[in-house]
Amino acid sequence: MIKVHQDSEFLPNLTKRLEASDSLCSFEEFKLAWEGLKLQSIPQFEGVLALEQLPHVQFLDHQVNACERVVHEMNGRAILADEVGLGKTLEAGLILKEYMIRGMAKKVLILTPASLVNQWTQELSEKFYIQAASPRKKHADWKNWDVTVTSIDMAKRERHKEEILSISYDMIIIDEAHKLKNHQTKNFQFVKQLKKTYCLLLTATPIQNHLSDLFNLVSILKPGYLGDLTEFKKKYKNTSLEEETTQQHIHSLLSKLMIRNLRKDTGLDASKRRVKNITLHFNEEEQRFYQELEALKTDYPSFTWLTLAKELCSSREACFMSLKSMNEQNPSELKTHLMERLGELPHHTKAQKMTELIKESGEKFIVFTEYRATQFYLQWFLQQQGISSVPFSGKFNKSKRDWMKQLFKNNAQVMIATEAGAEGINLQFCHNMINYDLPWNPMRLEQRIGRIHRFGQEKDVNVFNFAIKDTLEDHILSLLYEKIQLFQNAVGDLDAILEKIPGGSFEKHVQTILQESESQGEIDIKMKNLVSYVEYSVEERKELG
Repeated sequence: MIKVHQDSEFLPNLTKRLEASDSLCSFEEFKLAWEGLKLQSIPQFEGVLALEQLPHVQFLDHQVNACERVVHEMNGRAILADEVGLGKTLEAGLILKEYMIRGMAKKVLILTPASLVNQWTQELSEKFYIQAASPRKKHADWKNWDVTVTSIDMAKRERHKEEILSISYDMIIIDEAHKLKNHQTKNFQFVKQLKKTYCLLLTATPIQNHLSDLFNLVSILKPGYLGDLTEFKKKYKNTSLEEETTQQHIHSLLSKLMIRNLRKDTGLDASKRRVKNITLHFNEEEQRFYQELEALKTDYPSFTWLTLAKELCSSREACFMSLKSMNEQNPSELKTHLMERLGELPHHTKAQKMTELIKESGEKFIVFTEYRATQFYLQWFLQQQGISSVPFSGKFNKSKRDWMKQLFKNNAQVMIATEAGAEGINLQFCHNMINYDLPWNPMRLEQRIGRIHRFGQEKDVNVFNFAIKDTLEDHILSLLYEKIQLFQNAVGDLDAILEKIPGGSFEKHVQTILQESESQGEIDIKMKNLVSYVEYSVEERKELG
């Protein structure tokens, strides 16, 4: 039996309010308040409610599906591991917006590399209507800001760390999360202590060759999910990621907390990738000097000569700076002579070819080099040719990086970037790239290309890889890039294959080969063996797949 109690105060109070009309709002104000309440309501649980409030953003199917899975299946804790350029940031923003609309996330902390702080802040505002604070070094009000974007390096500083760790966050988002795989770093220890309800880890390379790395990453997301580290190591002590049973078990565990979309599976083929490998020849003076460098082999390890040879393939300046440093530590007539000879060399063959391509196209280019000295030289050389350029370096603070990006977009024709430019920045307004120097790891090259060949790129992407004939570069280009056929297909799982080579990562193997080989012939044989293993692994995966 339900007891009904009469509210004797309601009618008298209503009468008083009607008589004192100044205490009532207008009908227009009432309608506005009513609409506001309707917007705050959650009419349904299924689906992605945020899409209705973000009609100006065209999300792809895989991004919407990722949001649905994280919200409805993964309880807000997930590794977003899409390939480079498929829009992990958009996925994370959509998930955050969804939780905010549902009233489940108010206090949010986003940790990202310093170079990406302003980019995150801007995208949250423009695409998701989320206002985020980006604290400066001395002024940080962590407790009073609802959504904060900052770098891990800043957050872990003593004057900020204690306050941040005292806050219970509804959601934490960590970009470039693969950098946290080592549990012995201060970054890992800091992140592990954060109080959080929901957590998103963003990384294009979620699994490397050590199972303990995987354990550490998962332990940030879901402590205890893989059990105790000691027991985990004991369980997989005699197994490796190469074994099929191990792979199946790990994939089964990860399927409940990781989303990984590959370019070939998304249908994201609005823009094609055109790659052209350009082999150049040293002029006579450069070729003679390259051979003169071999005189260093007598008194120095072969790796010293290989390093200088690789630098000469980039610029006189890069080679000169290394010789100068060596000569200051251990002066010799030979090094002094080589430094003098460098000053007599003409402009670099690669620099001239780069200028030719840029002038022929008349469009924007991003040029990647391995060396700061080369970066300075190229900027000066382009200026002599009447071509405007801006530098981009890891030495720049986040404000200067944003400024350089804006100058490149609105004013300059060329951006000359060191490896820092391969991390995180979005340059879809440019669709031409020159890899002036080639890195030893093909996946680092893929990271570079991902700056322009990514979600939102509407034009076909042109990539030019430079190498000098009959030098170390030539071998790297033909053995590491052409034979692996990195660019004939989307990268797919090549990153996983390269990271699972027994005895260490692909890049580590290349470095070891260069350090321990006594001749170019020995380098060739070892490189061919390494590439043959990768080719075999790729073909084996195709047959299984």
